[in-house]
Amino acid sequence: MAPQKLGEILLRLGMIRPDQLQVAIETAFRNKTRLTHVLISLNFLKENQILKALEKNFTLPGVDAANFAIDNSVLTSVPKDFCEKNLVIPISKANQTLVVAFADPGNLQTRDDLRFLTKLKISPVVATENSIITAIEKNYGAVNQSTMDINRQNQDENLEYTSTTASVSVDEGEGDNTPVVKFVNGILIEAMRKRTSDIHFEPFEKSFKVRFRVDGNLIETTRIDGAQALATAASIAARIKIMSKMDIAEKRRPQDGRLKIKLSKENREMDFRVSTIPTMWGEKICMRLLDKSNLQLDMTKLGFEEDDLKLFKERINMPQGLVLITGPTGSGKTTTIYSALQELNRPDVNISTAEDPIEFNLDGINQVQMNNDIELNFTTALRAFLRQDPDIIMLGEIRDLETAEIAFKAASTGHLVVSTLHTNDASQTVIRLKEMGVAPYLISSTVNLIVSQRLVGRVCETCKEQITVPEETIMNLGVSRADVPKFKLMKGKGCMACANTGIKGRLAIYELLPMTERIKNLVLEGGNATQIRNMSRETGLKTLRRAALLKLARGQTTIEEVMNASVSDVS
Repeated sequence: MAPQKLGEILLRLGMIRPDQLQVAIETAFRNKTRLTHVLISLNFLKENQILKALEKNFTLPGVDAANFAIDNSVLTSVPKDFCEKNLVIPISKANQTLVVAFADPGNLQTRDDLRFLTKLKISPVVATENSIITAIEKNYGAVNQSTMDINRQNQDENLEYTSTTASVSVDEGEGDNTPVVKFVNGILIEAMRKRTSDIHFEPFEKSFKVRFRVDGNLIETTRIDGAQALATAASIAARIKIMSKMDIAEKRRPQDGRLKIKLSKENREMDFRVSTIPTMWGEKICMRLLDKSNLQLDMTKLGFEEDDLKLFKERINMPQGLVLITGPTGSGKTTTIYSALQELNRPDVNISTAEDPIEFNLDGINQVQMNNDIELNFTTALRAFLRQDPDIIMLGEIRDLETAEIAFKAASTGHLVVSTLHTNDASQTVIRLKEMGVAPYLISSTVNLIVSQRLVGRVCETCKEQITVPEETIMNLGVSRADVPKFKLMKGKGCMACANTGIKGRLAIYELLPMTERIKNLVLEGGNATQIRNMSRETGLKTLRRAALLKLARGQTTIEEVMNASVSDVS
């Protein structure tokens, strides 16, 4: 717990005077020690007084962790390094509930990490920092559980990878089967099996971390501490750069690469998009997993409501105009666009795309990779497309006025243009275009449809069960009391299929804004985002919040997922 936070608690409860707290904080800072230790050593407070203050503040039972008899089987649920970093220690376990002592039970992120790490329900109790540190040293001993034995990773796997210029087989019979090779192979295999969307390899001053993004959440899976961390990070970076055909000698500039992994035993392939960037302590690497087998091109399964899907298909099948897909990074825009292109992909249609990068190869569609090194950007690609007799053009993103002007010109001269923008909702997209410099008359005459979207976690079908919550909880989401009985809330209790998270996969929620005559007139009159949103609601627009609540009412997602989607502030 931060010294300021603990100090505020003690001051509020009248346990210490302001002058005493100031002395204690200055001493703790000067000696680089914890405030709790200083308070006790200066005889300002006793350990049990600090514990009582924490109990009262957090309204949780308190424990003396240092003298609590903890079974070894409980300790194995949480690594020592996690306990030391977050000042927690598991003290007991009953069925699927793990009781954990927290120095700061108000840290919800640590609770979430523990739930993911242990696959158990977490029941928090409070303890002082001193007692937790003593308990960690006493119970974990000198064993450093944070150091990863990189020789243990998937030693019997047969892994093949290909890059743009080479094909190589890697298994334990190969001469280069070093610990680093095994470690990297193991991480890639584990990521493929855990439905991971991104892998982060991150070097720091005294540690090296590997984190997976699973169903939108970033989770630490491996950590290497100590003197060997930086050397290991450099070796891992070199290995990944070799696999991706990057320049291993260049460590000062960002690089991009691709590779394909094949699991021979499972007859499964995965494309990886690799990006490196120099940081203070070495090269950070991010790998995006592009699993074509999971690419959902069936538009009926994306998450569209029936009437919204009808409107979307109607607008993308118009002979000309602009369709914009908007939302933040990671909101599923690429999947929606690819699904639309697949819907339009016919033998009598010429489709060209400008992408940065190309994520999936679609048969029958001309896909062009942007390359700034040779000045091949969205603008130059779009100009070239107009000389290629196109019917449909897809631009990865409208980033500036020059690209926007050419896109609007193409959309108004007999071509259907599909592109993306990073905006919060559909109505703000109109304002963003105007801020870029696009004339209102072009927006009103050219835009066919604006789609804003987010992703929410899908309740695991294998272990879902119906739950009940107080009416006020649902009403706080913006639901009227009369509509509360319509909500059939479901939640996954955790199983092997969903890795005990209760969530398996994600589905999209959509907000569709068609350019009706009333909206066009409002745009020409200079209406702001609020006015456009209010008018679109009058004409039947389903906001992002409304779309999320429909999924919640059917039991397809959870209250937590609706709130995490951050749709309440844009509805």
